[in-house]
Amino acid sequence: MDRLGTSGIFVQVAEAGSFVAAGHRLGISGSAVGKAIARLEEELGVRLFNRSTRSMALTEEGSFFLETCRRIQAEYEEARARLSRSHSVPRGQLRVSLPLAGMLLMPTISSFMAAYSEINLDLDFTDRLVDVIEEGFDAVIRTGDVRDTRLMSRKLGTFRHVIVASPKYLATSGHPDVPEDLLDHRCLHHRFANSGRLEPWPLVRDGIAVKLDLPVTTVASTLEPLIYLAERSFGITCLPPFAVASEIAEGKLVRLLDDHLDDTGTFRVLWPSNRYLSPKVRAFVDYMAANLFSA
Repeated sequence: MDRLGTSGIFVQVAEAGSFVAAGHRLGISGSAVGKAIARLEEELGVRLFNRSTRSMALTEEGSFFLETCRRIQAEYEEARARLSRSHSVPRGQLRVSLPLAGMLLMPTISSFMAAYSEINLDLDFTDRLVDVIEEGFDAVIRTGDVRDTRLMSRKLGTFRHVIVASPKYLATSGHPDVPEDLLDHRCLHHRFANSGRLEPWPLVRDGIAVKLDLPVTTVASTLEPLIYLAERSFGITCLPPFAVASEIAEGKLVRLLDDHLDDTGTFRVLWPSNRYLSPKVRAFVDYMAANLFSA
């Protein structure tokens, strides 16, 4: 801190043009300012000012050091401001992008809203690849890996897909016991909105992937229609667990082939790396990390 203070004295001298004027700004004597600069020059081993009886001017080394000191002081002040703001109450508008399946995250989102009533959420639901920075999002929740180096990320949790069907469907069409049994069932598939590809069912046997050309009875670009159809006995579907947690708990859907499914899903929250993690964003990130997969 003593060195930081001395560099501040140097900046004042460079800007004021004399020891006396700098001393007036700092509330100390011109003599004290001169001694501080002399000690600084001795420590650095260079002359920072060319002095005469009438004027003083920065040397080449002094100009370089001035630029460096200004940058250091600016970073120090920004750090102080950020630390001070980190203890303030999270508030203001928070713009968040969620996948279309994010509607199924609303229990956690709504509990966050209840916990942070001074944060106003602006929620955008889309499966397209948004430009977080250019479109002005504070945070984005997505599944999969992070490929944008401009973004910071935090893992919210991993999940294993579940294969589900209604009790009525199973009573009518039979219960699949191994992955190959699915070939004789009506399969309801999710299509990725970005690529148009069908989301694969992560089937495994003894840790080795099982590739099957499953029947394609129905395809939907969002999860809600698949849940609706599965509940009404139109077939079997493979979905993230949070999407059908309540239906399973209520007995509307039954889990199948749990021993033949691999971990494939990862939820992450992303935010621009060149922005300070404000109290409202930090509150959102921490809350989602603590509560999204807590059940």
